[in-house]
Amino acid sequence: MTISSPVVANDRTYPVPKTCAIAICLDGCEPEYLTKAIADGLMPTLKRMRETGTDRLAHSVIPSFTNPNNLSIATGRPPIVHGICGNYLYEPGTGEEVMMNDVRFLRAPTVFSKFYEAGARVAIVTAKDKLRALLGAGLKFDEDRAVCFSAEKSGTSTKDIHGQDAASKWLGMAQPEVYSAELSEFVFAAGVKLLKEWSPDVMYLTTTDYVQHKYAPDDAQAKSFYEMFDKYLTELDAMGAAIVVTADHGMKPKHDANGDPAVIYVQDLLDEWLGEAAARVILPITDPYVVHHGALGGFGTAYLPEGTDRGDIIARLAAREELLEVVTKEEAVERFELPADRIGDIVMISTENMTIGTSESRHDLAALNEPLRSHGGLTEQVVPFIVNRVIDLPSKPVLRNFDALFYAITAAAL
Repeated sequence: MTISSPVVANDRTYPVPKTCAIAICLDGCEPEYLTKAIADGLMPTLKRMRETGTDRLAHSVIPSFTNPNNLSIATGRPPIVHGICGNYLYEPGTGEEVMMNDVRFLRAPTVFSKFYEAGARVAIVTAKDKLRALLGAGLKFDEDRAVCFSAEKSGTSTKDIHGQDAASKWLGMAQPEVYSAELSEFVFAAGVKLLKEWSPDVMYLTTTDYVQHKYAPDDAQAKSFYEMFDKYLTELDAMGAAIVVTADHGMKPKHDANGDPAVIYVQDLLDEWLGEAAARVILPITDPYVVHHGALGGFGTAYLPEGTDRGDIIARLAAREELLEVVTKEEAVERFELPADRIGDIVMISTENMTIGTSESRHDLAALNEPLRSHGGLTEQVVPFIVNRVIDLPSKPVLRNFDALFYAITAAAL
């Protein structure tokens, strides 16, 4: 290993790893996916890890979306510390709605950057490029000690910006389509090659939930995905790395008996109650990958006009059977550890098989070819947390997915 002293990141002390510590984030991995694939004999390595290592369930952060949870894993802390509370946010000062994938939104250093500063070798491979800059914040690529690239843009990666020229050519795999299982397979294959040839001290592999949005745990395509993952996991495990497998969030069906999306359009309701466009509903699931989810998820926030009786609006929304929770900004900050300046006056969470939309006219659902599966709420908060070592671990709700790096590095230090 290339460091000799413990590393402190965001008030957590990480021990010195003796072997490579790997955290793997399986995007959208509802625990049932693993249970079904293991039951069919498709994941012998993960099955062995569960039996001979440490097997727990953990809680994700809320909202149970990609960016907040990946950055929580990367920093070891909840969104109130690092500031990334969605894929998308409203900036009241500018009146603009923007993607929250710029490094300027990040308020805390990553564990990766702190290990890099200490002299470690750090490797990060993400499926979607929207996470790359945030995950790679604070890394430098001029000393051959950092690699951070995405499968999505692997054909155009450079040594100066990503630590690897033309990652797809280096790996011998074509740059995958963004809407494909191959996007995640590229991440796993790159992780194996990096571990074998580059010897990182800390590595993070994070996938896409294309398969999980499209297929249920019983579907053959989903089982095939996890069978594929297990083959790469076998290689990583055989090389002696300490590995934590977790997820950013789960995934639930969000459609009616006819297969149509199940949605409560809250902007339409608030327009009816308060006047058109007087309030503004923000859906933090929003990102460029609308084929996955049509910007429909289980979490929403609303900015109300000055003088609104917030208690009355909360009561009226809470009376709707589609909504599981409707709370004030202050309660959301306390319960879900969110940054107060990046959420609205109220926060809404839908029930297990329901999503929250803005206005019906604003959602283009034509790209949804299968019945909607999505995430974002409390019902998608439970995720797997599996370690290929025996270590002392709590379980949910104490254990969080953002403990993944801490326990991977702790296991690597044994």
